[in-house]
Amino acid sequence: MVYEQVVIAALSVLFAPVVLGLLVVIVLASSGKSLGVRKLYIGILLRVFKYGKAKIDRHARRRLSGDDGYESDKEKSKKPIKTEESVSDQRVIDREISLSATQGIEIPNRRSLESMKREFQLTDTMYFCKSGVEAIIEDEVTRCFSSEDLRSWNLLSRTNENYQYISMRLTVLWCLGLLFRYFILLPFRILLAVFGIGWLLVSTAFIGYMPQSRFKKLLNQYATLMCYRILARAFSAMITFHNSENKVCSGGIYVANHTSPIDVMILASDNCYAMVGQSHGGFLGLVERAMARATHHIWFERSEVKDRSAVARRLKEHVEDPNNLPVLIFPEGTCINNTSVVMFKKGSFEIDCAVYPVAIKYDLRFADTFWNSSQHSMVKHILLMMTSWAIVCDVWYLPPERKREDETAIQFASRVKHLIAVQGGLVDLDWDGQLKRSKPKQSMKEKQQETFSKLIKWE
Repeated sequence: MVYEQVVIAALSVLFAPVVLGLLVVIVLASSGKSLGVRKLYIGILLRVFKYGKAKIDRHARRRLSGDDGYESDKEKSKKPIKTEESVSDQRVIDREISLSATQGIEIPNRRSLESMKREFQLTDTMYFCKSGVEAIIEDEVTRCFSSEDLRSWNLLSRTNENYQYISMRLTVLWCLGLLFRYFILLPFRILLAVFGIGWLLVSTAFIGYMPQSRFKKLLNQYATLMCYRILARAFSAMITFHNSENKVCSGGIYVANHTSPIDVMILASDNCYAMVGQSHGGFLGLVERAMARATHHIWFERSEVKDRSAVARRLKEHVEDPNNLPVLIFPEGTCINNTSVVMFKKGSFEIDCAVYPVAIKYDLRFADTFWNSSQHSMVKHILLMMTSWAIVCDVWYLPPERKREDETAIQFASRVKHLIAVQGGLVDLDWDGQLKRSKPKQSMKEKQQETFSKLIKWE
């Protein structure tokens, strides 16, 4: 009885401030305004991270110098030490031979003209053997599908090396952060997420019964923006949008690099998009049908997904209607760890329309936003982000691009991919992201064979 009374008393005390906080967040999200609380919160986290890094560096110096006590603290501070800050960007090997999915193996030409005028020798294969061993040790594809190493500890046990045990103060900070994230942030964020999804279902159901008109379009845009902004607040998302003058509200295709399912939420909190994807059952199917009632989206049946002509036809019909929303597509076809951009599928670049590149770059100090679908389900991935500190990212709207007359769809896709990589500070790779699930295509093997034939052939 005493326990129940304590719980009831605690709930009665917390009920009013929690409801008031929810109402304030919902009202601010509806209007796209902010009181600056998230900015202050991020600033406090950065100071805490800086303090934790200083403690870890001091511990590393003591461990490296030993207990001899001959060196002063001033002399120790001048010594370079190997911490996460100094080794996180180092590669395992330094490649002399580069390997590309489109260009094949690129070997530095150190042979003279006379040495090339000869028949095949067994040593010619050593270039390929060396490149193969390097790929086994550290290949570019695998690194795209593993979480990026942090430069400094962010007080999350999922990203540390037992740093919370090296100092009593760090232990206290880690425990306080754990309690704050799981017992304050997580319940509040879940409530916001439930309200946001509920608002999406209710508002789209209501708007779906309205006749087609300009008022219906405007009402749907407002309700959709409100929903995604509430969902963004459920992750404590702090998003900085750049070059908004390049943003359009109708027509065209938006293409962006892909890191997590929340990429849609990040972009849709600033603009309305028509979604493209496979039809699902269950709860996802309920959300898809609710969205389709309010405005036009492109949902494919499982039998249509592999029919590229049907996909291209429906995309073309959608973008040709000026009343439709712009289409949002992630051409990589899979999630990458936000350090690189892999090959874009050419389907969305075969359509004769404006393509609007968008670059998304997350700050991984506050949350690991990469969804490794081979390790975590979508629900677990969302839960991991909800129990992280915040989602902090930058979004750049790039000027629209069109396919040139002398350009193929593949070349156009590669050019847009390069623009996104440069703007977001990402590595531009030619490899197909589906290599993490399937074997290399025969065309990739033939490209390496063609390179080898050019090496030993002389005309």
